[in-house]
Amino acid sequence: MNDGLRGKVAAVGVGRLQYKRGRSPYNEKTLLIRAIVEACEDAGVDPADVDGFVSYGDDRHNEPPRLVAELGTKELRLSTQIWGGGGTGLTHAMEVAAAMIAVGHARNVIVFRALAQGNTGRMGAAVMDHMVNDHYTGAGIGTPAQFLALRARRIIEEHKVPASAVEALIRADYYHASNNPEAVAYGQDFTIEDYRNSRMVAEPFRLFDCSRENDGAATILLTSSERAKDMRQKPVYIIGAEYGLGKGRGELYENDPDYASNGNDVAANRLWERTGLTIDDMDCCQVYENFSYLGLTALVEHGFSSWENLAENFTFENLIAPGGKLPVNTSGGHLAEGFIHGMNVSIEAVRQLRGQSSNPVPGARTCLLIGGPGAPSGSMVLANELI
Repeated sequence: MNDGLRGKVAAVGVGRLQYKRGRSPYNEKTLLIRAIVEACEDAGVDPADVDGFVSYGDDRHNEPPRLVAELGTKELRLSTQIWGGGGTGLTHAMEVAAAMIAVGHARNVIVFRALAQGNTGRMGAAVMDHMVNDHYTGAGIGTPAQFLALRARRIIEEHKVPASAVEALIRADYYHASNNPEAVAYGQDFTIEDYRNSRMVAEPFRLFDCSRENDGAATILLTSSERAKDMRQKPVYIIGAEYGLGKGRGELYENDPDYASNGNDVAANRLWERTGLTIDDMDCCQVYENFSYLGLTALVEHGFSSWENLAENFTFENLIAPGGKLPVNTSGGHLAEGFIHGMNVSIEAVRQLRGQSSNPVPGARTCLLIGGPGAPSGSMVLANELI
């Protein structure tokens, strides 16, 4: 066990604005500024005292040096972004921010993601060319739903994935979202017949297998554990974090040597080894799920079930708070709460461990946060006390 981050850095503030796709009343930069200020107010920190910013997912419109005037930043010490599209940099952005704080190169760092499709776009051809290149378009593939559907179909066939397991995950998301006032599906009834009768998007993905696309901005403020003691909110500590890409993976996902996987196991194996923790130490889990089958695969690759025991372990009753053995995506996840490129589940991890979730897990001390999948993936353990 050797994790230099263990307990040195804490999440102390969160901020989030979410609107229906294309309906934001603000441009992307204004969304982000507001979410940063909200996170600082949550923590009791002057926004001018934020000295570092980290993002991911090609958030190229929000360079930190362009934010400092509005925030009144006293000194900028950290300005960086994790390479790669999708939510693969979700936990790695937090890991990099935490590392810089731990070694004293920054004091208060905002991890963020912002997008406003009517303002800067997101899913159009001009901004998808880094993910959907000529190899794909030549075969008539133009969206992530289409090329990740190919991987999902291979996962289903090779691992004999029972439909009941993925349906349980979707139902759990909608159950949690129905109790969450901030969720797109708040107050809505959802049945398995709603899922089965929904239109096909890209086989095997039906409408409810797909993440929501929202305008919005979401932020988490990190600081040292020592400074966190004086903040407004209860600190949530980073116990360990890992990021990685396995051998043989590259620009074309369809050339992956193990095509029937996400590749989450690379980071997961190192995370458990480095922290000395296991799945039995986790009280809940928040997982990035751009599509349902890939979210389920990430849980398997972190060790929560074997492929052979999916039907037994991934049941609706097991996946919901408060009484499930492994409550997952307790705010509704990306399928039912909303999708700000992964940050929703990060914020829920913090809120759950503060005791502020709309679906609280009784006595929760630890939470696993999983980023990705389908590309360089990462994961981290968060805890509400030092362990």
